[in-house]
Amino acid sequence: MAKHMKILGILAMGASLWGCASSQDVRILDREVTRLQSQVNTLQKEKETHNREFAAFRNEWKNEWKNDLTNESKKTQADLQFQLESVKSELRILSTGLDEYKDFAKRPSKDVERVREDVILRTRVLEEKGKGLEEKNRVQDERTKALEERFRAMEDRLKSMEAKIDLVASKQAEVEKAAAAAREAPPEVKGLSTGMGELYREAFEAYQRGDMDGARKKFEAFLKQYPNTDLSDNAQFWIGETYYVKKDYERAILEYEKAIVKYPEGDKVPAAILKQAFSFLELGDKTNGKNLLRRVMERYPHSEQAEIAKKRLETIR
Repeated sequence: MAKHMKILGILAMGASLWGCASSQDVRILDREVTRLQSQVNTLQKEKETHNREFAAFRNEWKNEWKNDLTNESKKTQADLQFQLESVKSELRILSTGLDEYKDFAKRPSKDVERVREDVILRTRVLEEKGKGLEEKNRVQDERTKALEERFRAMEDRLKSMEAKIDLVASKQAEVEKAAAAAREAPPEVKGLSTGMGELYREAFEAYQRGDMDGARKKFEAFLKQYPNTDLSDNAQFWIGETYYVKKDYERAILEYEKAIVKYPEGDKVPAAILKQAFSFLELGDKTNGKNLLRRVMERYPHSEQAEIAKKRLETIR
């Protein structure tokens, strides 16, 4: 815009000297016309650049912001088109004045004076238009900056939403897996027919019905009567599960710990450590939660629990 105002100043100076017009004046005006044409080309390129940028924006944004972006893009394109048309109009005006100057330069001085006055008037009009165009450029710059900031904010929001979706999906998978396990009796329950087996089966069936308090009492009764059997570590683990289902995560952690300490060789140890990790995460303790997930992966790398721990660890931010 500064260059444009210089051009207008040069035209004004040229107009004041038209009383003594010469071929040199014509050449000066020719050069100024060429410079104005260059400005038109530059604005045209800027318009094309903006069009490409906004086209890229529309492809990247999600559906909920498409309409807003389209409206902003249309406004920007309209403003650029307006600027381009304004400069083209100015160029036509100047070209007309130059043609008239060339035509009347050889005529009597009165005709030249009339043309000079006309060009001075047109130059003033161009100055006013230039001020208006400069203001529009300033407003357009502010609008572009605001649009860029808005895009960055939306991009951050999208990333945050995607992280939350991943976390929710991970938790949903865990819940569905736990529900499936609850619906299907574990191997240790199948085929039980002895007195010990019947007591264990009753406890687990209460758990399946959703009677967490009843199941806990029956598992505790089982452990009191059979503290050191092949099913004892399982019973202790399911006591921890009754607390976990009821979201009493602190008590669940303690009961899982009993399964780990009392029955270190039991097959429920990997599951107990994994559920301790989940409990800590539910309590907001990411440090202990992540440490326990890593412990499962390190100590039992080929277990199903290690695979679950790895997936859950990837979702923690």
